[in-house]
Amino acid sequence: MGRPKRADEAGGIYHALNRGNAKADIFHKPEDFDAFERILAEGLELYPCQILAYQLMDNHWHFVLSPTEDGGMSQFLGWVTLTHTMRTHAHYGTSGEGHVYQGRFKSFPVESDEHFLTVCRYVERNALRAEMVDRAEDWKWGSLSRWLSKPEREPKLLSPWPMARLPRWCEWVNEPLSKDELKAVRWCVKRGSPYGTETWVESIARRLDLESTLRPRGRPKKRKPADVQARKES
Repeated sequence: MGRPKRADEAGGIYHALNRGNAKADIFHKPEDFDAFERILAEGLELYPCQILAYQLMDNHWHFVLSPTEDGGMSQFLGWVTLTHTMRTHAHYGTSGEGHVYQGRFKSFPVESDEHFLTVCRYVERNALRAEMVDRAEDWKWGSLSRWLSKPEREPKLLSPWPMARLPRWCEWVNEPLSKDELKAVRWCVKRGSPYGTETWVESIARRLDLESTLRPRGRPKKRKPADVQARKES
């Protein structure tokens, strides 16, 4: 089966995720996280993409991105993952010992309304959800901590949002997503499905040829003879 089509249009908003090979750690010490943020800054200078939110975890990362030219997200993340892989192997002397990442990154489009805010909450509270910190803003390697630093610490990575953060945003990020919100976002992560209102999802999926991502994977179940007969008689 071929790879699913990837949406990557200028002005769009996308959640992107990648994990370490076999879910192994891709960051092993604080300096590794810092080095990756410097790679991000280099990539932003080279490729037409903006970072709206992000979180770096031990064995994976999340981004909310907006390319400023068609294909900008793939160019940016392709260069970032390749550069990170080469520098990791060089630093740890592991060249030829296997892949750093599980493969290419996964992504899905996000509507620029409350769904965008939900995805940013999902991303910015990742370390809290994993019980690695007591408060979401305590995790240094993410956009919430950076946003709260006035001015933003170097290297500067964040671009303005398409809509304002809600009042008491930090407190809201520290509140768990509802079961329905979490289920919906995880479905989109798994399938690459657009995340938004029903009308927007149907429209964007049709326009970007992502309709297959709205359906569960696998072949439809075969109907039993009785089911077929009942259908004929209905």
